[in-house]
This record gives sequence, C-alpha cells and structure tokens, in this order.
Amino acid sequence: MLPRRWVVERTFGWLTRWRRLVRDYEQRVDVSQVMIHVAAGSLLLRWISH
Repeated sequence: MLPRRWVVERTFGWLTRWRRLVRDYEQRVDVSQVMIHVAAGSLLLRWISH
C-alpha cells in the first residue's frame, strides 16, 4: 500500500509546481478543474518528450 501512496504524493508534488494550484484562487469549480487538466497535460507532454 505504501508505494501507491508515494505515487499519489509525487503526482501532487508535480501539480503544485503550478502556482495557481498551490492555493484555491479560483471561485468557480470548472475553472479550477481546467487548471488541473492543463497542468496534468503539461506534465504528460514533458514526460513524453523526454
């Protein structure tokens, strides 16, 4: 169970590199969700390109 938790915490660490995701600046849930998708897409593109 511990390795799975580490993967989740590592992913959250990667996502918090995006300044807007560190705090909840957005007032609308859909905008916050889009920002999470943009950050995850950026991470995926970086991972694929290397």
